[in-house]
Amino acid sequence: MADSVGRVQPLSGLKVLDFSTLLPGPLATLILAEAGAEVLKIERPGAGDDMRGFPPFVGKESALFALLNRGKKSLALDLKDPQAWATLEPMVRDADILVEQFRPGVMDRLGLGYERLKAINPRLVYCSITGYGQDGPKANVVGHDLTYLAEAGVLSQARLGSVPPVLAADIAGGAYPAVMNILMALRRRDVTGEGAYLDIAMAEQSLTFAVGGLAELFATGAAPGPAEWLLTGGSPRYQVYPTSDGQWLAAAPLEQKFWQRFCELIELPSDLHDDRRDAQATRSAVARMIAAKPAAHWRKLFVGEDVSCAVVATLEEAVADPQIVARNVLAHRLTVAGKEMPAFPVPVAPEFRRAPEIARAPKLGEKA
Repeated sequence: MADSVGRVQPLSGLKVLDFSTLLPGPLATLILAEAGAEVLKIERPGAGDDMRGFPPFVGKESALFALLNRGKKSLALDLKDPQAWATLEPMVRDADILVEQFRPGVMDRLGLGYERLKAINPRLVYCSITGYGQDGPKANVVGHDLTYLAEAGVLSQARLGSVPPVLAADIAGGAYPAVMNILMALRRRDVTGEGAYLDIAMAEQSLTFAVGGLAELFATGAAPGPAEWLLTGGSPRYQVYPTSDGQWLAAAPLEQKFWQRFCELIELPSDLHDDRRDAQATRSAVARMIAAKPAAHWRKLFVGEDVSCAVVATLEEAVADPQIVARNVLAHRLTVAGKEMPAFPVPVAPEFRRAPEIARAPKLGEKA
C-alpha cells in the first residue's frame, strides 16, 4: 500500500494492538506507525492512557500525548470486563504485532497472555516492555527511567547532583530495542511463518550505555569512578567548559589532530598540550582560557576548523538550526486542540516515513 505521494512503506498493511501507556511503548508504536503500520491503542474507558493527563496542555489536550500518539486509532475498553474478549478476539486473530507494558503476569490475568493469543494467532509478534523483565527477583519492582539508570550503574559514571536531561532508559532502553526486536521477529516470521514473544527489560538494556565503564571493569576488574572515564569527564579533550558570559562550550577534540588544532586556536601553553602528563593541569588551564571569552568568540573562532566543538544550544536554537531546517527534520506537523506545531521526530528514514502531513492524536475511543 502506498502513502499519499505514492511511496510504499515497509510496514504498510501490518496491524498493531497497543496496550502500552506513557512513553516507551507508545514511542515504539509511533515509530511503527510512521513506517506504515496501522496502530490501535487499547485504552481505559474514562481516563485513557495516563499520558493524556500530563502537561503541557493545549486547551484540554496533552501535547505530550499528541506528540507520541499521532496517526493512531483508539479503542476505549475495560479489559477486566468479561465481555472485553468478545471485542478483542477478532482483532487478535487479525493482528501482526501486540505491544504491552504492564507488570509481569497482568496480561495473563486479563486472559491476554502470549500463550493464549499464540494459540489463535501463531503469527503474532508479542512484545512486552517492563523495567526488569518477566522473571528474576526484581520482576515486579516498580521503577522509572531514573531508577533503571541508577541500577544499571549508568549514573555512577557521572558526577551526581542533577537529574539527567534525557529519558535514556525509556527511549533507548525501551522503545528502540522493542522496535528493533519486533522488526527482527517479523523478518524471521517471513521465513518460518511463526510469531515470537519478546521480553524487553529497560534496566538491563540500559547497561549498554555504560560501554566504557564496562570495558574497564571487565578488563581490569575495577570500574572507573564518577567522571573518570575518557567520555564521562576524565579527559580535558571531552568536557563542557563555561564561557565568560554564562554559556557553555562542549569541547570534544578527542583525536590528536583535532586536539592539536584546538590547543593552537585557544593558545594553550605548549607544555600543556600533552595531556597524558597531567590531565588535571591541562583541563584547568583549558577551563581558564575558555572562561576568559564569551561564547560568541569561541563560536566564531572554531568556524571551519576541525576541532569538534560546539556552543551548547537551547532547545529553541536547536529546532531552528540551519541543519535541522535543511534536512526537514520537523517537516511533519501536528494539531493539538486547533494549534499547529511540529510533530515529534522519529528515527525512521525519510523514504520509509509517511509523507509530511498535518496529523493529530486520536480522541479517546476514536477508531475511525
